[in-house]
Amino acid sequence: MKKRNQIWNAFLAAFPYTTPIFAGFLFLGIAYGIYMNSLGFSAVYPILMSLIIFAGSMEFVAANLLLVAFNPINALFLTLMVNARHLFYGLSMLDRYKGTGKKKFYLIYGLCDESFSINCTVDAPKGTDKGWFMFFVTLLNHLYWVMGAAIGGIFGSLVQFNTEGLDFVMTALFVVIFIEQWMKEKKHHNALVGLGISAVSLMMFGESHFIIPAMIAILSMLTVFRKPLEKVEAVA
Repeated sequence: MKKRNQIWNAFLAAFPYTTPIFAGFLFLGIAYGIYMNSLGFSAVYPILMSLIIFAGSMEFVAANLLLVAFNPINALFLTLMVNARHLFYGLSMLDRYKGTGKKKFYLIYGLCDESFSINCTVDAPKGTDKGWFMFFVTLLNHLYWVMGAAIGGIFGSLVQFNTEGLDFVMTALFVVIFIEQWMKEKKHHNALVGLGISAVSLMMFGESHFIIPAMIAILSMLTVFRKPLEKVEAVA
Protein backbone atom coordinates (compact mmCIF):
# COMPACT_ATOMS: atom_id res chain seq x y z
CA MET A 1 0.00 0.00 0.00
CA LYS A 2 2.84 2.35 0.87
CA LYS A 3 4.57 1.66 -2.44
CA ARG A 4 1.31 2.24 -4.31
CA ASN A 5 0.92 5.62 -2.62
CA GLN A 6 4.52 6.43 -3.43
CA ILE A 7 3.94 5.69 -7.12
CA TRP A 8 0.68 7.66 -7.19
CA ASN A 9 2.34 10.66 -5.52
CA ALA A 10 5.12 10.55 -8.12
CA PHE A 11 2.52 10.55 -10.90
CA LEU A 12 0.70 13.54 -9.39
CA ALA A 13 4.00 15.41 -9.01
CA ALA A 14 5.11 14.70 -12.59
CA PHE A 15 1.83 15.42 -14.38
CA PRO A 16 1.77 19.26 -14.02
CA TYR A 17 5.25 19.53 -15.53
CA THR A 18 4.12 17.66 -18.64
CA THR A 19 0.85 19.51 -19.32
CA PRO A 20 2.46 22.20 -21.53
CA ILE A 21 4.01 19.41 -23.60
CA PHE A 22 0.63 17.71 -23.94
CA ALA A 23 -0.75 20.42 -26.22
CA GLY A 24 2.32 20.51 -28.44
CA PHE A 25 2.67 16.75 -28.74
CA LEU A 26 -1.04 16.25 -29.32
CA PHE A 27 -1.33 18.64 -32.25
CA LEU A 28 2.02 17.71 -33.77
CA GLY A 29 1.15 14.02 -33.36
CA ILE A 30 -2.20 14.58 -35.09
CA ALA A 31 -0.39 16.26 -37.98
CA TYR A 32 2.00 13.30 -38.15
CA GLY A 33 -0.86 10.78 -38.19
CA ILE A 34 -2.69 12.65 -40.96
CA TYR A 35 0.57 13.03 -42.85
CA MET A 36 1.19 9.28 -42.73
CA ASN A 37 -2.34 8.68 -44.00
CA SER A 38 -1.78 11.13 -46.86
CA LEU A 39 1.18 8.98 -47.93
CA GLY A 40 -1.08 5.93 -48.11
CA PHE A 41 -0.40 4.29 -44.72
CA SER A 42 -3.16 3.02 -42.47
CA ALA A 43 -3.58 4.28 -38.90
CA VAL A 44 -1.67 1.26 -37.62
CA TYR A 45 1.61 2.66 -38.96
CA PRO A 46 1.71 6.02 -37.13
CA ILE A 47 0.43 4.36 -33.94
CA LEU A 48 3.12 1.68 -33.92
CA MET A 49 5.87 4.00 -35.13
CA SER A 50 5.10 6.60 -32.47
CA LEU A 51 4.99 3.87 -29.82
CA ILE A 52 8.17 2.05 -30.85
CA ILE A 53 10.38 4.68 -32.49
CA PHE A 54 9.32 7.70 -30.39
CA ALA A 55 11.58 10.20 -32.14
CA GLY A 56 9.32 12.92 -33.51
CA SER A 57 11.41 14.48 -36.27
CA MET A 58 12.85 11.10 -37.28
CA GLU A 59 9.37 9.64 -37.59
CA PHE A 60 8.54 12.23 -40.24
CA VAL A 61 11.76 11.31 -42.03
CA ALA A 62 11.01 7.58 -41.65
CA ALA A 63 7.65 8.08 -43.35
CA ASN A 64 9.47 9.11 -46.52
CA LEU A 65 12.08 6.37 -46.15
CA LEU A 66 9.27 3.81 -46.32
CA LEU A 67 8.36 5.07 -49.78
CA VAL A 68 11.78 4.78 -51.39
CA ALA A 69 14.02 1.84 -52.23
CA PHE A 70 15.24 -0.03 -49.13
CA ASN A 71 18.65 1.33 -48.16
CA PRO A 72 19.52 0.33 -44.55
CA ILE A 73 22.91 2.08 -44.56
CA ASN A 74 21.37 5.37 -45.65
CA ALA A 75 18.60 4.99 -43.07
CA LEU A 76 21.11 4.19 -40.31
CA PHE A 77 23.33 7.21 -40.98
CA LEU A 78 20.37 9.53 -41.43
CA THR A 79 18.91 8.38 -38.11
CA LEU A 80 22.23 8.83 -36.32
CA MET A 81 22.64 12.33 -37.72
CA VAL A 82 19.09 13.48 -36.97
CA ASN A 83 19.22 12.15 -33.41
CA ALA A 84 22.91 12.64 -32.64
CA ARG A 85 22.01 15.14 -29.88
CA HIS A 86 20.65 12.24 -27.83
CA LEU A 87 24.20 10.96 -27.38
CA PHE A 88 24.96 14.09 -25.36
CA TYR A 89 21.58 13.94 -23.58
CA GLY A 90 22.27 10.38 -22.52
CA LEU A 91 25.74 11.12 -21.19
CA SER A 92 24.51 14.05 -19.13
CA MET A 93 21.72 11.94 -17.60
CA LEU A 94 23.93 9.07 -16.37
CA ASP A 95 24.22 10.46 -12.84
CA ARG A 96 20.52 11.37 -12.56
CA TYR A 97 19.47 7.87 -13.61
CA LYS A 98 21.57 6.20 -10.92
CA GLY A 99 19.56 4.26 -8.38
CA THR A 100 16.41 4.07 -10.50
CA GLY A 101 16.56 0.28 -10.80
CA LYS A 102 14.78 -1.38 -13.71
CA LYS A 103 13.07 1.91 -14.55
CA LYS A 104 16.39 3.04 -16.01
CA PHE A 105 15.81 0.93 -19.13
CA TYR A 106 12.60 2.75 -19.99
CA LEU A 107 14.07 6.12 -19.00
CA ILE A 108 16.84 5.57 -21.54
CA TYR A 109 14.47 4.28 -24.21
CA GLY A 110 11.93 7.08 -23.76
CA LEU A 111 14.39 9.97 -23.55
CA CYS A 112 13.30 12.85 -25.78
CA ASP A 113 14.03 16.59 -25.84
CA GLU A 114 11.08 17.48 -23.63
CA SER A 115 11.62 14.71 -21.06
CA PHE A 116 15.30 15.59 -20.93
CA SER A 117 14.58 19.27 -20.25
CA ILE A 118 12.25 18.40 -17.35
CA ASN A 119 14.21 15.56 -15.79
CA CYS A 120 17.49 17.43 -16.14
CA THR A 121 16.34 20.67 -14.53
CA VAL A 122 13.52 19.71 -12.14
CA ASP A 123 14.18 17.92 -8.87
CA ALA A 124 11.49 15.60 -7.59
CA PRO A 125 9.43 17.29 -4.82
CA LYS A 126 10.42 16.46 -1.28
CA GLY A 127 9.14 13.04 -0.26
CA THR A 128 8.67 11.93 -3.90
CA ASP A 129 10.69 9.06 -5.30
CA LYS A 130 13.08 10.47 -7.92
CA GLY A 131 13.00 7.38 -10.12
CA TRP A 132 9.21 7.21 -10.31
CA PHE A 133 8.98 10.97 -10.88
CA MET A 134 11.30 10.80 -13.92
CA PHE A 135 9.56 7.62 -15.08
CA PHE A 136 6.15 9.31 -15.20
CA VAL A 137 7.53 12.43 -16.89
CA THR A 138 8.92 10.17 -19.62
CA LEU A 139 5.84 7.93 -19.81
CA LEU A 140 3.34 10.80 -19.98
CA ASN A 141 5.25 12.55 -22.75
CA HIS A 142 5.44 9.26 -24.63
CA LEU A 143 1.70 8.69 -24.26
CA TYR A 144 0.90 12.22 -25.45
CA TRP A 145 2.79 11.61 -28.66
CA VAL A 146 1.19 8.21 -29.26
CA MET A 147 -2.25 9.67 -28.54
CA GLY A 148 -1.77 12.46 -31.06
CA ALA A 149 -0.47 10.10 -33.75
CA ALA A 150 -3.38 7.71 -33.12
CA ILE A 151 -5.98 10.47 -33.37
CA GLY A 152 -4.40 11.81 -36.55
CA GLY A 153 -4.06 8.39 -38.14
CA ILE A 154 -7.64 7.35 -37.34
CA PHE A 155 -9.08 10.74 -38.30
CA GLY A 156 -7.19 10.72 -41.59
CA SER A 157 -8.46 7.24 -42.45
CA LEU A 158 -12.10 7.98 -41.60
CA VAL A 159 -12.49 11.50 -42.98
CA GLN A 160 -11.70 12.08 -46.62
CA PHE A 161 -10.36 15.53 -47.41
CA ASN A 162 -7.84 17.15 -49.72
CA THR A 163 -4.36 16.57 -48.29
CA GLU A 164 -2.51 18.33 -51.11
CA GLY A 165 0.46 20.17 -49.66
CA LEU A 166 0.38 18.27 -46.38
CA ASP A 167 3.80 16.79 -47.13
CA PHE A 168 5.16 20.28 -46.40
CA VAL A 169 4.49 19.62 -42.69
CA MET A 170 7.92 18.01 -42.26
CA THR A 171 9.65 20.99 -43.85
CA ALA A 172 7.61 23.31 -41.65
CA LEU A 173 8.59 21.30 -38.56
CA PHE A 174 12.31 21.76 -39.17
CA VAL A 175 11.86 25.41 -40.11
CA VAL A 176 10.08 26.06 -36.79
CA ILE A 177 12.79 24.20 -34.84
CA PHE A 178 15.46 26.26 -36.61
CA ILE A 179 13.67 29.55 -35.89
CA GLU A 180 13.23 28.64 -32.20
CA GLN A 181 16.93 27.85 -31.87
CA TRP A 182 17.82 31.07 -33.70
CA MET A 183 15.70 33.14 -31.32
CA LYS A 184 17.16 31.45 -28.22
CA GLU A 185 20.78 32.12 -29.18
CA LYS A 186 22.38 35.54 -28.78
CA LYS A 187 25.09 34.56 -31.22
CA HIS A 188 24.18 32.50 -34.28
CA HIS A 189 27.45 30.74 -35.03
CA ASN A 190 25.96 27.24 -34.83
CA ALA A 191 23.06 28.11 -37.13
CA LEU A 192 25.32 29.85 -39.63
CA VAL A 193 27.70 26.87 -39.68
CA GLY A 194 24.73 24.61 -40.41
CA LEU A 195 23.39 26.84 -43.16
CA GLY A 196 26.80 27.30 -44.76
CA ILE A 197 27.73 23.62 -44.80
CA SER A 198 24.26 22.64 -46.04
CA ALA A 199 24.51 25.11 -48.92
CA VAL A 200 27.96 23.83 -49.92
CA SER A 201 26.81 20.19 -49.69
CA LEU A 202 23.75 20.97 -51.80
CA MET A 203 25.95 22.42 -54.55
CA MET A 204 28.44 19.54 -54.35
CA PHE A 205 26.14 16.52 -54.00
CA GLY A 206 22.79 17.70 -55.38
CA GLU A 207 19.39 17.79 -53.69
CA SER A 208 19.00 14.00 -53.57
CA HIS A 209 22.25 13.20 -51.75
CA PHE A 210 23.36 16.26 -49.78
CA ILE A 211 21.66 15.58 -46.40
CA ILE A 212 23.96 12.91 -44.96
CA PRO A 213 27.27 14.57 -46.04
CA ALA A 214 25.98 17.89 -44.69
CA MET A 215 24.96 16.45 -41.32
CA ILE A 216 28.24 14.56 -40.92
CA ALA A 217 30.19 17.73 -41.73
CA ILE A 218 28.05 19.85 -39.37
CA LEU A 219 28.45 17.38 -36.51
CA SER A 220 32.22 17.14 -37.09
CA MET A 221 32.65 20.91 -37.34
CA LEU A 222 30.64 21.67 -34.19
CA THR A 223 32.44 18.92 -32.27
CA VAL A 224 35.91 20.16 -33.25
CA PHE A 225 35.11 23.82 -32.56
CA ARG A 226 32.79 23.25 -29.59
CA LYS A 227 35.03 24.87 -26.96
CA PRO A 228 35.85 28.03 -28.97
CA LEU A 229 32.14 28.47 -29.78
CA GLU A 230 31.19 27.99 -26.12
CA LYS A 231 33.70 30.69 -25.11
CA VAL A 232 32.20 33.08 -27.65
CA GLU A 233 28.68 32.33 -26.35
CA ALA A 234 29.85 32.88 -22.76
CA VAL A 235 31.34 36.28 -23.61
CA ALA A 236 28.11 37.27 -25.33
